[in-house]
Amino acid sequence: MKKKITLTDIAKACNTSNVTISKALAGKSGVSEELRAKIISTAEELGYVSPRQPSSFAGNIGILIPEKFINPNGSFYWALYNCLVQRFKKKNISCIQENITTEEEAALAMPKLLTGHNTVGIISLGQLSAEYIKKLMEVKPNILLLDYYLPGIDADCIVTNGFFGGYKLTDYLISQGHTEIGFVGTRLATSSIFDRYMGYMKAMMEHELPIKDEWLICDRKVDNELFPHITFPEKLPTALVCNCDETAFKVIRDLKAQGISVPEDVSVVGYDNYLISEISDPPITTINVDAGEMAELAVCAILDRISDPKLPTRIQTIDGKPVYKASVKQLN
Repeated sequence: MKKKITLTDIAKACNTSNVTISKALAGKSGVSEELRAKIISTAEELGYVSPRQPSSFAGNIGILIPEKFINPNGSFYWALYNCLVQRFKKKNISCIQENITTEEEAALAMPKLLTGHNTVGIISLGQLSAEYIKKLMEVKPNILLLDYYLPGIDADCIVTNGFFGGYKLTDYLISQGHTEIGFVGTRLATSSIFDRYMGYMKAMMEHELPIKDEWLICDRKVDNELFPHITFPEKLPTALVCNCDETAFKVIRDLKAQGISVPEDVSVVGYDNYLISEISDPPITTINVDAGEMAELAVCAILDRISDPKLPTRIQTIDGKPVYKASVKQLN
């Protein structure tokens, strides 16, 4: 049986990334015309078939979102979910979205969308426990983890480069003269938070700056239930690296409630560049995450998996770019 050609095969042949291949084949900007022509030519030579829904495709894609990740005022995950829906719609594929409660996750209760909906693949958006994913894969092996990964779980994953993002944010604060920098985020709550924390650690260690325990501030329980308010130490650092924009927004709000001004007294940075980073006062310096690009890769990956379940699993990483706004004060 002839091997199915994937984006990874084309990327290897062209010596570039899956993200570039996806952009080129989708006709998106960010790829030179010369490289785009080479990619299209290579794809044709290899016999690549775009994972658009053929007439024989029958079924729906399930999208699971843990209830604890849903903010009634909107969140980055809602933006990412909407991007997924739009991209599947272009391929005439329907999505069924279901929220998983904390109780359902703890009881390993399988989602209802597995029954009577002809669900042929699942995208898990927002971190579920390894135990839950293991049981889910026994029932539905065609699964993709979006915005997280789990050690020991052999599944396709699409993630942002949180380690390098955390590093870039911290390094930027250091370049602005900050030497006392804390981190806000419950480190073991999700893989993305931990990666961003490790990037923060690397930058601090490289510059031989102190990492004080009291400056490592939790924003949620380990099960990801967000705290309504952030508890700060008596002596604050001059800057705080937050694991996401939502947390950065809360940090600025709670600091203001204590009469502490941002960025005059404390500088604050976030992650995602979601809407909340712009409506914040001041707007939050952050890392831009391209939700559309993540969704595009996720759609291609899950359709490849459905077409050929024997494909090797892979983790695809998207780099984010810093976006400098008004929440950082220059000290040097």
